[in-house]
Amino acid sequence: MRKEKTSVWDAAEHLKTEADMAAYLEAALEENDPRLIAAALGDIAKAKGMTSIAKKTGLGRESLYKALSAEGNPEFSTVLKVVAALGLQLHARSGKT
Repeated sequence: MRKEKTSVWDAAEHLKTEADMAAYLEAALEENDPRLIAAALGDIAKAKGMTSIAKKTGLGRESLYKALSAEGNPEFSTVLKVVAALGLQLHARSGKT
């Protein structure tokens, strides 16, 4: 019996452009799941460089890793700081068609 080789999939490795990052965050926001949104922000921050994002936000790198994980629960002010440091923007639109 042949064993299959598997590896852990890391979204950060696939977020190469600003457009990729914005689309990824947009998809997470559409799910309305705070943990998924935090994890997506964490993936984007890793893709850009967590140390750089920590410096731009004035927050600790380790605390960002923790807050921006699927188990994290970042304060909204942290989310806004990270979004700004990533060079992204949050937008609101009506859910009615």
